Amino acid sequence: MSTVTRAHLEQRLALAKRCSREANLAGVKAAAVATIASAVPTLASVRMLPWAKANINPTGQALIICTAAGMAYFVAADKKILSLARRHSFENAPEHLKNTSFQGAGRPHPAFFRP
Repeated sequence: MSTVTRAHLEQRLALAKRCSREANLAGVKAAAVATIASAVPTLASVRMLPWAKANINPTGQALIICTAAGMAYFVAADKKILSLARRHSFENAPEHLKNTSFQGAGRPHPAFFRP
């Protein structure tokens, strides 16, 4: 049974913190874009469309905008976490597993294992 050193654990923790920070930043960027993209048509429709003016109060407008922003945050952060995990699993894989493509296929790695 192999022993795990403290330095190895600290290195893994630092990598996890960096990945978490990158995913958080990607999520915040996506949420900002989604907020703008959903706020403009929501606020414009409430001013211009009679049905929206009568039926969507300010709380409903905020709920529409916040829902879009929240969903964009979690989707973008999850995509970033998965892409980083895929890249790190590929980088840490043994050499004999890295080149498993069929010769002449045109791709150096299988699609499920490509960074």
